[in-house]
Amino acid sequence: MLPLPALLDDAAVGIASGGLLYTASITTAALVALLAPTPARRRDARKVLALLLRRSVTENPNPGKPTQQ
Repeated sequence: MLPLPALLDDAAVGIASGGLLYTASITTAALVALLAPTPARRRDARKVLALLLRRSVTENPNPGKPTQQ
């Protein structure tokens, strides 16, 4: 059985690796969206970027009033 500190170190390395991979993916998609030679490629890269940056949004039943959290 591994001691707790070793497990925490492995978890931290995994989380950091995932974060770096996600950041690299977003950076690549953003650069392609800006620098692609054709409008179709830029449009596709923007769609990919929108998917990567999607946030969960709760709908406001009263659009005139702010939601309380």
